[in-house]
Amino acid sequence: MADDKAAYYLLDLAQLPDELYANEVPVSSWLKHCETAGEKGFAQNSLGKLTPLETHVELERLVGLALYMVGNVLPFVLPIILILLYLGFFVAKLFLAYLALLVCCELLYRQLYPPKPLKGPRETQYVYTERNIQKYLSMRWVWPKSLHYPAFEDKSLIYCVAPHGVAPLGITAYPMFSKLFNSRLNHPTGAPIVLKLPLIGWMLKRLGYIPAKAGAMRDVLAKKGENVSVILDGVAGMFQQDEKVEKLWLKERKGICKIALQTGSAIVPCYGFGHSSLWSVVVDPFRILEKVSIALNVSICPFYGRFGWPIGPCRRQATTMAFGEPITCEATAEPTNEQINELHAKMIEGFCTVFDKHKDAYGWGHKKVKIV
Repeated sequence: MADDKAAYYLLDLAQLPDELYANEVPVSSWLKHCETAGEKGFAQNSLGKLTPLETHVELERLVGLALYMVGNVLPFVLPIILILLYLGFFVAKLFLAYLALLVCCELLYRQLYPPKPLKGPRETQYVYTERNIQKYLSMRWVWPKSLHYPAFEDKSLIYCVAPHGVAPLGITAYPMFSKLFNSRLNHPTGAPIVLKLPLIGWMLKRLGYIPAKAGAMRDVLAKKGENVSVILDGVAGMFQQDEKVEKLWLKERKGICKIALQTGSAIVPCYGFGHSSLWSVVVDPFRILEKVSIALNVSICPFYGRFGWPIGPCRRQATTMAFGEPITCEATAEPTNEQINELHAKMIEGFCTVFDKHKDAYGWGHKKVKIV
């Protein structure tokens, strides 16, 4: 399936025909829609363009993303809202009316555009909301020839994704992680507390999410022989916003390298161009919320997106997931610190290399990446 003249492949997910977006469709049908480029990569500014969007998809995402973001914070603020409601505060009534409006709009959309019934995580990863995200964000995936199917059909992969942003929407192209590079089901990871949230946690588990813990990841990689995707900079990555420099909070992220060595899995560095621009985080001058969030592994920060909408939908910003060269290693039951540090250094280099290779094509030629 590989093109002998191609060094890089591009799949425009937003323009992938809807009839091909299904679990039963073979990956070969997707790969027919790929574009290719030589060693110099894709043309300048070609990866950061917004594609036309159907009105009903845009409206669903405006409501659906707002509902999802509210759903993430609701379990934490609901006691306060109920207290304020009991005391007769108008703001509590306004919040509940806003929540009810979002739910009603989403239910109405489901009536007008009924989703297909989906069973099991592999099918559920094709849920219509994630398809609409791909269109809303004009999502594109770019990868090197060394990763192209079926090069890693016989090896589990650990997709290490950064930056996190407020919500790492690039990773929600779930079926691509589970089909595009090998046929092994991919399990995204999430903060354990998020997976315990009412409704949101249930939804994520249906998609195959597992806790972002070493034991859970080792079980998936070694025992099940499947893939894992990790938002590597985690909660800390939410606070690393800078207009001129893309900051990746990765210096302390060595645990994933130990897991890769223990299971013999390949690490794939993935840079999400545009993720850091989807929402804006309001950071206090003493960065107290950042420190508390990192300590609790739960984001506690105000943010806003499109139209300045607090805890609302993200901006309609084109995103590109750029995959670096896969980093392979031999399985080692008890890896040494030297081996872990060596693999970590290769991973960091992989992130920097993939950013520099595709930043001009995305339209970020003026930016640099900084590892913090």
